[in-house]
Amino acid sequence: MNTIRREGIGVTESVECADDLYPTRSVTTSVPFRRHDPVVWSDGDDAARGPLSAEEVAAYDRDGFLAFDALLDPAEVDECRREMRRMATDAALRSSGRVVAEPDSDDIRSVFEVHRHSAVFERVVHSGRLADRARQVLGSDVYLHQSRINYKAAFDGSKFGWHSDFETWHSEDGMPAPRALSFSVALTDNLPFNGPLMIIPGSQRTFVPSVGRTPPGYHKLSLLGKNLPAGPADRTAVAALAERHGIRQFTGAAGSAVMFDCNCLHASGGNVSPFPRTNLFVVYNSVDNRLTRPYAAPEARPQYLADRTFTPVPRAEDRPSR
Repeated sequence: MNTIRREGIGVTESVECADDLYPTRSVTTSVPFRRHDPVVWSDGDDAARGPLSAEEVAAYDRDGFLAFDALLDPAEVDECRREMRRMATDAALRSSGRVVAEPDSDDIRSVFEVHRHSAVFERVVHSGRLADRARQVLGSDVYLHQSRINYKAAFDGSKFGWHSDFETWHSEDGMPAPRALSFSVALTDNLPFNGPLMIIPGSQRTFVPSVGRTPPGYHKLSLLGKNLPAGPADRTAVAALAERHGIRQFTGAAGSAVMFDCNCLHASGGNVSPFPRTNLFVVYNSVDNRLTRPYAAPEARPQYLADRTFTPVPRAEDRPSR
């Protein structure tokens, strides 16, 4: 039996739990508590082995994210754009459930598991520019938990509300610990007015439980951004963390990227501008943090949302020569 200490605004309490250090969706009030696990899982010499400098590793540990001006070059961006347009009209993908439309239009909101349906995106997600950074921070080999394209259409692109990805992946996918991270790679210019990513720095160290049980088939509605009983972060907790740490908005040219911890509270506003915003999201999980049964959902989400093959991303030295 584990005992955890939960501290909220004017509230301190101890909770006993059997196998779950991050209880959520089983509570009647959301009382945030301090994360039990590290943000950077490698240390000493291991932390220095990789493309990130010691200063960058320390900044990631402190803030929960790092921004990169040009992770993809212009030719790669052009290739990805052609693929994102092709996938948006792929009838087989649409019929498979991997394409999610906007809640109030036929515009595409997201396409999932893109690395399995495109050689272009497979090359990107296996690239050492992404995977080596993930290995360095997570302190192990990594596998692809999820990949997707988020399309935010001009004029009508809808928002993504404040949330922690880990809260969802823990509850609905059975991810035991916050030993995962995401890359958001800009495939179009991310501008202040077309709904760029926002993150609360330092929020990766606070777990915010959600109130409300997870109903069956919840992912079919939650992916649309619907306000349902489970999932969204508690507004009081978001406000308190934002007051304490501020909010960082990420803008940049196509090819730029943000790498962020799975427990960071993040969101993006709707896009009413005439400029679309499309990003590739790549999620790496440690091979030592494999999914189990969901912690707070009646069934696991589909494979295209939460991969359960756990195949490590090949290291450069292990890839076959051509």
